[in-house]
Amino acid sequence: MTKQLSHYVNRDLSWIEFNRRVLSEAQDPETPLLERVKFLAIVSSNLDEFMSVRVAGIQDQIKAGYHKIDFTGYTPGGLWRRLLKHTSNMVAEQYKTYKETLKGLEKEGIRIRRLQDLTVAQQSAMEIYFREIVFPVLTPMAVDQSRPFPLVHTKELYLAVLLNKEGELPEEEPLFAIVQVPSILHRLVQIPGKVNSKRIEFILLEELIERHMNTLFNGYTPVAVHPFRLTRNADLTLNEEGAEDLLEEIEKELRKRRWGMPVRLEIAKGMNPYALQMLQEELEIGDNVIEIDGPLDLSFLMKLGGLVPGKDHLRYKKLEPVYPVELDDTEDIFEVLRRRDVLLYHPYESFEAFNDFIIQAAEDPDVLAIKITLYRVSGDSKLVQALTEAAESGKQVTVIVELKARFDEERNIAWARQLEKAGCHVVYGLVGLKIHAKIMLVVRREEGALRRYVHVGTGNYNESTSKLYTDIGLLTSHPVIGIDASALFNEVTGYSDPHEWKAFAVAPTNLMDRLFELIDREKEHALAGRPAKMVAKLNSLSNQDMIDKLYEASQAGVQIELIIRGVCCLRPGVPGRSENIRVISIVDRFLEHSRLVYFHNGGEEEVYLSSADWMTRNLTRRVELLCPVLDGELRHIMMNILTLSLGDNTKARELQPNGTYVLASKGSVPLRSQFEAMDTSKWKSLM
Repeated sequence: MTKQLSHYVNRDLSWIEFNRRVLSEAQDPETPLLERVKFLAIVSSNLDEFMSVRVAGIQDQIKAGYHKIDFTGYTPGGLWRRLLKHTSNMVAEQYKTYKETLKGLEKEGIRIRRLQDLTVAQQSAMEIYFREIVFPVLTPMAVDQSRPFPLVHTKELYLAVLLNKEGELPEEEPLFAIVQVPSILHRLVQIPGKVNSKRIEFILLEELIERHMNTLFNGYTPVAVHPFRLTRNADLTLNEEGAEDLLEEIEKELRKRRWGMPVRLEIAKGMNPYALQMLQEELEIGDNVIEIDGPLDLSFLMKLGGLVPGKDHLRYKKLEPVYPVELDDTEDIFEVLRRRDVLLYHPYESFEAFNDFIIQAAEDPDVLAIKITLYRVSGDSKLVQALTEAAESGKQVTVIVELKARFDEERNIAWARQLEKAGCHVVYGLVGLKIHAKIMLVVRREEGALRRYVHVGTGNYNESTSKLYTDIGLLTSHPVIGIDASALFNEVTGYSDPHEWKAFAVAPTNLMDRLFELIDREKEHALAGRPAKMVAKLNSLSNQDMIDKLYEASQAGVQIELIIRGVCCLRPGVPGRSENIRVISIVDRFLEHSRLVYFHNGGEEEVYLSSADWMTRNLTRRVELLCPVLDGELRHIMMNILTLSLGDNTKARELQPNGTYVLASKGSVPLRSQFEAMDTSKWKSLM
């Protein structure tokens, strides 16, 4: 008897399918070789975060004796076993791909070699490098009765070492020590080549340390050396209600993260059984051990391209973002925005346009106030510099810094302190809520009155990721949006009764209700026999109530097209429930990150941009924003962008009712939406 499918795909199993799509980019022969290794690195980094947050949370539920079945039909124990099986299979496939990719790189003169295969001259050069650069930063850590097992840091590479005393018979239980592979040094060590040689060759740092391990233990003989790596629970447990100072509370929790419960132990294939037993007992890891046939932690491959000069045929052709034509011939962005709204589509359009806007605002003597939310900011930020200069010149600058942005907490704390020193009013979010909305408000004095200028975006104010993520930003001086923007900042920074939003919908108060109203309106059109359609482009869809609402609309006859990059818990194409829903995912050169929603609305089309995915956390536990695009021309441009994605038949994969993905059917003319979008005329032209 066939088990009936749940109405929903499990969130974590859906995530694994997403990471498989990332892996498939590393396997695609059409992907340039040096880009393939980047995708292999991304698979590793993604899996690290998944293990340290999602799998760690499931383990916590199991330890707490929580056995309730979730809405997708899984208990924590059953899901955990399924995830371990799926992730193990994916890792095996990843390393098979790694070995095949190395063969391709070797044909191009790029090799990662074994130390024993080097010439005598090369081995001598590596020995000098070890002695002068590596040896001084190594610290051998013995484990015995007087020296307890040292702290093993999460996601750092270590070597487990078994030793015998020189000149003595081998002990039944050898001595045990560990050595951390220093992350401050490049893991890929370049081997000196012959003069005029076009070959570029590397060895791995851990192999070099292993070869010279005897130099760390004078009088002892290493009998076995094995790499290992531990992943710990990285989720912060904040007592926000009881915290007198949220910044100090987060700093305290970041220190605790070093001691998080072990989640996964990665070991090299063939590890000595005694060494493995020692690690399992001391780390209390149990059977959560993954044996890997290859180098641990392939995220080091992300840096390989930067160590290989030239070889442009092994990379994607460099994208030169264009400056938005609407702002190209002006020295005064405010003057343009008084006449019209402007849409910015990154990375195809330059983030410099936004930087120019904030710099002009900081320098303009008529600008009285600047308010902005910061979730993740790049290391060398013109934005932070402009905010600092604005505050120092006497402007009222308010910065809402989200200290709880996962894995960016320390960087955000540093930015917050720098901004406070410059005289900015820094607000650290709200108790129990993350500030995930992306919005900036500029208040300017003009002809005896005040005018508001607003930027609303789908992505973070981050110059680095704006080159890698697809995101959309709206620049506007529309008065209704300006009033809502002021109200939003007032609610976050002060005390305020709920505002009656005219343009915005804001989570957690009314964003979900507003989306339900818009979907229900489309359903009413369908039930009345009128054309009814909606399109949503998101990173994730996992909220059960939202999925049920979409099922309702599908059953009423609404045509629904969803572009969901990552997790999707909705099952499309199920007769009687979701036969009118199509779901595709696009994984390509850039990370699809924009959140856009379209409603046909009986011919009175509406388009919105948003910071929110349709996940429970975004809709109920974060401050998120949904903003309408009121300019008719810009609505058409956003519809063009959606149409381009929906037409992708090269990188789009379509979700099947059973939760798997297949490549979208190729038409007579191949269409790769990201490559087409590099020609801005493909989406800026009016429909």
